Amino acid sequence: MEIRTLRYFLAVAREENMTRAAETLHVSQPTLSKQMQALEQELGKKLFLRRSFGIGLTEEGLLLKKRAEDLVSMADKIAGEFGALDDAAGGEVYLGLAESYQIRHLARQIKRFKQTCPGLRYHITSGDTEQVTEKLDRGILDFAVLAEQPDRAKYECLSLPEADVWGLVMPADSPLAARQSITVEDLEGLPLFCSGQGWEKDIPAWCGGGMDRLRLEGSFRLSYNASLFVREGLGYLLTFDRLIDTGPDSGLVFRPLSPRLACQLYLVWRKRQMFSPVAGRLLAQLQEAFS
Repeated sequence: MEIRTLRYFLAVAREENMTRAAETLHVSQPTLSKQMQALEQELGKKLFLRRSFGIGLTEEGLLLKKRAEDLVSMADKIAGEFGALDDAAGGEVYLGLAESYQIRHLARQIKRFKQTCPGLRYHITSGDTEQVTEKLDRGILDFAVLAEQPDRAKYECLSLPEADVWGLVMPADSPLAARQSITVEDLEGLPLFCSGQGWEKDIPAWCGGGMDRLRLEGSFRLSYNASLFVREGLGYLLTFDRLIDTGPDSGLVFRPLSPRLACQLYLVWRKRQMFSPVAGRLLAQLQEAFS
């Protein structure tokens, strides 16, 4: 199975149309169709659902899509690293980041690094711990930023300079907006939005056995999306401070939880990881800045 064939497959999966995919790949439609038929024969599985209005993926096709994305990303990463071995002022770095205001510290260091390495090209993936560590473990990412304690048996880590503070985002006209802080009793019976990771780990540790009194209305990976539901009056958002605009004209307010709940962020990488020259230099600067 060739990487080129996987790129063809991903184009068909993305376009959901063989003709459009062939156009984006600059190959003929019959050539692309034959490649996909050969791929199905090689794997011994049907990958596509052919419909009158387009092409979908079977369960086997969805599995291949996930694996193909990882393999193509890894191939691109390898090509980029080897292409930059003789480039003293450039190279590729891949990062997976939790959603946090503290990412500004990393951005500041990357800006500083680009002054001595102007050819740096960095690629950012956002996600929760499960999402980014999966890619980190597979070697697709060089570094990840996690909003929880990392597994010290698997990863080396640096602590970011500050911690994120949990609180509640709500409409400015909510009765709770008059409070200086929010207790677990304040949240009883309210429709709550929260990340899956926060709801499973951080909030239970904070509320001291009171989780059965809290109601999760919906879970979101991105706080911004959840804040749109808050604006529509559908619930209240448990999230980190300064992720959502709660300025005077925003119509929203943030109130910290009481007792205070804070979350430390960590920059992590795999133990015994072999870095490209540019990634190794960036890590040295980050260690100097964050230690």
